[in-house]
Amino acid sequence: MNAANPGIESLKETTAGDGTVATAKVFNISPSINVSEPVPTAGRRFSLAAKNFFQWLVPPVLGLTIFIGIWALVSQTSPQLPGPLKTWASAQQLFSDPFYNKGPNDQGIGWNILASLQRVGIGFGMAAAIGIPLGFMIGRFKFLNAMTAPIISLLRPVSPLAWLPIGLLVFKAANPAAIWVIFISAIWPMIINTAVGVNRIPQDYMNVAKVLNLSEWKIFTKILFPAVLPYMMTGIRLSIGVAWLVIVAAEMLTGGVGLGFWVWDEWNNLNVEHIIIAIFVVGIVGLLLEQMLVLLAKRFSYE
Repeated sequence: MNAANPGIESLKETTAGDGTVATAKVFNISPSINVSEPVPTAGRRFSLAAKNFFQWLVPPVLGLTIFIGIWALVSQTSPQLPGPLKTWASAQQLFSDPFYNKGPNDQGIGWNILASLQRVGIGFGMAAAIGIPLGFMIGRFKFLNAMTAPIISLLRPVSPLAWLPIGLLVFKAANPAAIWVIFISAIWPMIINTAVGVNRIPQDYMNVAKVLNLSEWKIFTKILFPAVLPYMMTGIRLSIGVAWLVIVAAEMLTGGVGLGFWVWDEWNNLNVEHIIIAIFVVGIVGLLLEQMLVLLAKRFSYE
């Protein structure tokens, strides 16, 4: 028997036509033998890597190409809309000196981006500092959940800009009013997602905590926080998207330095190229903020 193809040796008797009996050895291949797949060569590995790379690269590049092509065609039929080449040339000129300062109403786009990020950071930080603990308490205590449910259901659907006059009335200034709009818009996803995460913790975990007579702090650090962390990070991601979405509209109404005011000022100057550039800047910055939170979420273990 070949050692490279091991099997079970057995004898098999056959009867010929003349009545004689013949004995033959039969090898039965064992069913437990694992046939290993051939190891791919270096060329095969390179081919697979190149295929995966092109599958990752081609779809977004193709989508962007189609988008730019449609944009160019629309700009040909609408002379007031600048095309991609004209917008690109204006962007190069704009970002050649993004931090110039010629007065409060004439500053580079870099200062406007930083001013908007500062407002979003303050409002978002305040929303996280209040919304996340409140979400834990609402999900933990049924009485508090029943008490706050109608308030959240009533106020959450309100348009963010509807809160701006309240901010102007209370704070008597545009900048804190814009921060107030960010705060009130970003707090709801954090509260709701955190509370839902607490409610979905298996009851067996809480029963074990009661049997062990754990303190409320131990319950929070050992059970609630690890289990609720994925829901909490989802709420944070939704909140930062809402905050960055709202800040542009709020700054259009409040004025000052910021992307929203800059867009409105460029519209008054009929500089459509800068408005399109601002749209791309808002989208890119929002995407970067979301990806930063995604990377932060991946650093935690949810087990």
